[in-house]
Amino acid sequence: MSDILLQLSGVHTHIGPYHILQGVDLSVPRAQLTMLLGRNGAGKSTTLRTIMGLWRASAGSITLEQTALTQLATADIALRGIAYVPENMGIFSDLSVRENMLLAARSGPINQQRLDWIFSLFPALQQFWQKPAGKLSGGQKQMVAISRAIIEKRKLYMFDEPSKGLAPVMVNSMISALRELKKEGATILLVEQNLAVAQALGDRVAVMDSGKIIHQGSMQEFSGNAALQQQLLGLNVGAHA
Repeated sequence: MSDILLQLSGVHTHIGPYHILQGVDLSVPRAQLTMLLGRNGAGKSTTLRTIMGLWRASAGSITLEQTALTQLATADIALRGIAYVPENMGIFSDLSVRENMLLAARSGPINQQRLDWIFSLFPALQQFWQKPAGKLSGGQKQMVAISRAIIEKRKLYMFDEPSKGLAPVMVNSMISALRELKKEGATILLVEQNLAVAQALGDRVAVMDSGKIIHQGSMQEFSGNAALQQQLLGLNVGAHA
């Protein structure tokens, strides 16, 4: 297995009176796509938000390479090289698609070669380049959200259920885009409920339940083990492919 880019060790997160993460141990290998799976309410989204500092870990450590993240502000965590697309997509509805992309290019003007690559992944993006992002369909907004995350190369990309609510044709476009991102050697942490997406993209898998990681291993082995899928998720990955 590749060396570890992101490591969570014994991470606990409290939200008000609720103890959501209860000692999360998670390893995200460099240059691989790690799927974070689990039933609703298992703590997957909270894990991503805790990594980004949107919710503070009450115990444990989060390390990106040699940098401890738990005491950093969210903006500083992003500057360390993490791109995050939340479940609500996190785009600026009143701004045009172009303006959304300009804001995402933190290091300066948009690199035209990088933008052309994104247009090749999402050709429709050019059609609504000047339109307000809030006027787009759900699938188009997801295109913008993913494009904002990848407009510059990052150390780590995190996506929270990017296929949720999308038509099958849009899901296929998203899968193709993430495959191209993987070809760059990207490190990706992806929360998904669509198990066909998990099977199509995942190199590694981590399964959460009740605020803890209860399984980590290769996606190939997990996909081929119906009994383990049933035990951990209550369903069969292969049956949903």
